[in-house]
Amino acid sequence: MSEPQFSSALAGVKPRNGLAITISEVSDIGMIDVRGDAKDKTFRTAFAKVTGCDLPAMPRTSVAGGDTHVLWLSVDQWLVLVPRKRVKDVVSALRSALRETHSLAIDLSDARTIIRLEGESVREILMKGAPVDLTLAEYGVGSVRRLRLGDVAALVHIHALAPDTIDLYVFRSYARFAWDWLEATAGEAARVRLFTGQPAPPTV
Repeated sequence: MSEPQFSSALAGVKPRNGLAITISEVSDIGMIDVRGDAKDKTFRTAFAKVTGCDLPAMPRTSVAGGDTHVLWLSVDQWLVLVPRKRVKDVVSALRSALRETHSLAIDLSDARTIIRLEGESVREILMKGAPVDLTLAEYGVGSVRRLRLGDVAALVHIHALAPDTIDLYVFRSYARFAWDWLEATAGEAARVRLFTGQPAPPTV
């Protein structure tokens, strides 16, 4: 019996030259959607035993342990990130550990595409298409935020600061749109420098 093979929605796509940031696809990470009652001690304990991570308790936060990240999506929903090769085993272990609770664990690795953005202008570029101020201090390492980017549902996960490294999650069917949008708005000539002196445009 043949095994299913992953095919990226961005296979063969390379960023054009002249961008103010670096953009690349993260294709080796699997995604598991987990739902349950965060107030249920049995659920929390079983989840932690399998993943090695506690459930993020606060909205828009994440926790990490080893090669596993857990992103808060809502009061009863989390996204578990593990290497793609481990997804099947982790899903199986979660379902077994959570079988006595009202819960769900399902592999959604192919539902979304992850685009990694790196550079000093990442937040400014994202804010060109998202109605959220990502320069606020609350958006530090580990922060998670759902938003609209260019009228497309998306999610950002902040990995590092100075310079910023932010993963952008979009549904697979919008992967090429998001990539093209980033290329169109991230050109060096269109760099936005917030809170710094900028020359006035020439007058006619």
